[in-house]
Amino acid sequence: MSDLFQISRILGLAALSFVVAFALTPLWVHFLTKWRLGKQIRAEGAPVFNKFHQKKEGTPTMGGLLIWVTVLFLALLFWALTKIGVDGIIGKLNFLNRSQTLLPLGALVASAIVGLADDLLGIFRIGPNGGGLKMRHRLLIYTAIASFGAWWFYYKLSWSTVHIPFIGNFDIGLWYVPVFIFILVATSFSVNETDGLDGLAGGTLMTAFGAYGVIAYAQGHFDLAAFCGVIIGALLAFLWFNINPAKFFMGDTGAMSLGITLGIIAMITNQFLLLPIIGLVLVAESASVIIQLVSKKLRNGKKVFISAPIHHHLEAKGWPESQITMRFWIISFMTASVGLIIAFLDRFYL
Repeated sequence: MSDLFQISRILGLAALSFVVAFALTPLWVHFLTKWRLGKQIRAEGAPVFNKFHQKKEGTPTMGGLLIWVTVLFLALLFWALTKIGVDGIIGKLNFLNRSQTLLPLGALVASAIVGLADDLLGIFRIGPNGGGLKMRHRLLIYTAIASFGAWWFYYKLSWSTVHIPFIGNFDIGLWYVPVFIFILVATSFSVNETDGLDGLAGGTLMTAFGAYGVIAYAQGHFDLAAFCGVIIGALLAFLWFNINPAKFFMGDTGAMSLGITLGIIAMITNQFLLLPIIGLVLVAESASVIIQLVSKKLRNGKKVFISAPIHHHLEAKGWPESQITMRFWIISFMTASVGLIIAFLDRFYL
């Protein structure tokens, strides 16, 4: 298939994903509202967060379900159509294959279901501290999912090589497993911390998936690029309703699954070292949380930030929520562009 057809295929799938997710949204919002499946704002702890976000109590959550359900639906739809013999343009829209998209799709759905369970625990206030999993429990779940992915890559696909831009490839043997786990856990944690303002996580994830979609396309991984395009289309539909004031929130079913999936795509393209650049906003969010925790531990409760993650610090400094979100979108777009420049120059010089 020609490059022009592949580009049209990716854009077409992204547009179709947007339409499907957009059409499903009113039904899902009605269901969430009817059954009062809304965000619960805990009164204890995080006084700055409570001050600015108490008014969002009861806003429907689990909006991220629209993203992964849309991706899963389209993947299975076109795969099934090819299995029953549908050919032509429709048949060529199938983007599900074992080497490129089976693992990220499986991880997307598996982690989304775990995140959905966590969302429900929080809604019904089941569990410690008013409901939901503690961060250490989430980290254990991230690690478990990442460990399976690492096993798949190392033992099933025989991957043990890492790429360093402008230097080359290096076989690190069994060390590939802990590197893989770290990348996925760090990415998932970062996305979870970023999902704190209307539209913030959705916008930053969209640019990150866009950048890795371009990288995948440049490497000839057209199905993986199409997979990224489908996620972007669903994210756009989600953002239509999630920008301030949000009609619903992403929830852990979206943040957890998209974080895991982004990390896996970074590993499949072997450009995971560009992830801290492409996802600089995500890194800043998680770093601010870690710095805050370390400071409080080592400095007798003294804080570096008024509140963490950093977007809450900026809220406390007087920045409007929409201003923080849009400025972080701009930063994420620019850093994703820098990441792409490095990826292109790396391919040119090597």
